[in-house]
Amino acid sequence: MNIQPKKSDWQPPEQISREETIARSDAVLAMPDLPLKQTEDIFRIHALGLDWDMGVMVYEPEDPSQTARGADGNKIGIFLLHGGSGDYKSMEPMARLFAGKFGCKAVAMTFPGRLYLDDPSRDWPGDTINPDGTVRTPIWLDGEHITRDQYEVVRDTSMRMRYGTRTVARAKPGTIFYDRMAAWPVAFELGMKDAMQRHFPPGECSIYLTGHSTGGPMVFMISQRVPNVAGMIAVENSPFGFIQEEQHNWSGALGKVAGHARVTTKKAPRTDPFNELYIRTWRDRARYAGPEALGQEGPQALMRLPWLMEDILDWWDRTKARPQFKAEYIIAHNIRASLEAAARAAAARMKLSDERTEALVQHYLGFPYPQTGPGAKPVPPVLFCISKDSRDHSPDVYREVVLPMFATINPAPKVRVVQWGAGVHTYQKAEDGLPLGIAPPVIDFYVRAIQEGYFLT
Repeated sequence: MNIQPKKSDWQPPEQISREETIARSDAVLAMPDLPLKQTEDIFRIHALGLDWDMGVMVYEPEDPSQTARGADGNKIGIFLLHGGSGDYKSMEPMARLFAGKFGCKAVAMTFPGRLYLDDPSRDWPGDTINPDGTVRTPIWLDGEHITRDQYEVVRDTSMRMRYGTRTVARAKPGTIFYDRMAAWPVAFELGMKDAMQRHFPPGECSIYLTGHSTGGPMVFMISQRVPNVAGMIAVENSPFGFIQEEQHNWSGALGKVAGHARVTTKKAPRTDPFNELYIRTWRDRARYAGPEALGQEGPQALMRLPWLMEDILDWWDRTKARPQFKAEYIIAHNIRASLEAAARAAAARMKLSDERTEALVQHYLGFPYPQTGPGAKPVPPVLFCISKDSRDHSPDVYREVVLPMFATINPAPKVRVVQWGAGVHTYQKAEDGLPLGIAPPVIDFYVRAIQEGYFLT
């Protein structure tokens, strides 16, 4: 199909009020639902000498003629990644809205190791930390399980201000757990490429990427490595790892949320070893619930702390069937020493030459950065959406850190930021007047941006 791209001067606003957010949500939810086809696709790839089973869930209109097209004339393909502790089910409400309300084919991918391959429901059983001292661990290959003798359980209090006490499973050298913790970054890269090739063929589809929270640096990493990625629809979506590293060091967002004068200080950089798997608990909801309640209710929120804790523990009971473990900090926060150590561990296992080892090290070190230089695809246009009461994504941090650092990329991509007058970091969370949070109006906004030509270069 030869369709001339639709040129447009459409530009996003800097802010959308709460009243407008609710009105847009009501309009989207009142739209008729298209009949959908939902298909799970499990496929095997080979990366760094190991087999890996990858999984995506595909959502698309039953009637192919109802598939939406963008301003470039291509079919709109939406590729979604969950945050660091979830799986495709975390993004299913978004995917179903894209497909069911707007006719966009959506593919929600699960991080390597997060899909519970032992049961068709994909729900993880039990809790993340068991009474016998074992913890929940990834399943990177159907039938392969990490046994207790392959890791040491460590209780870490070094980041207690942010996380409380952290539990980590430290993989022991010489185990398959250790080998996979060293190799998953390349498996993730190849898995994303394969998933997009399978479901969004070049010349037919233009792909728009979104990654919630920790999924953000992963979709930014892949954005230049797949030729038909056309844009970043980045709602509560962390940026490239090298930017996220600086964003972590900048403490102004917390002062803004707390209602105090901002004081910019440097935090200690993250040093997570590549072989440590973070095991999540109710504490990971608590670290967001506090700032969210503060932003929505003010300091008096502390007067109902028992109520808040009940909500947090109820949330944990509902969501512990999701994977709730995490290893992506080494890319998301640009932990160079850990990236290099992972690459060298993988190279040593495969007995690579010195030259190939150094090439693999450089490949790993490149994951948190945009690709530049001759032959590099430019970073595609970016449209950030941030919620009113996000813990980590404030307008100040975008203005003072994120946007200036995007401007240093050569060539600098088109980047805009829109703040919504409602919502929290988990942007599908219900609140008064918004039964699916800000997700419906944000999706409507992104589809309009695609069809109005914002992402055309």
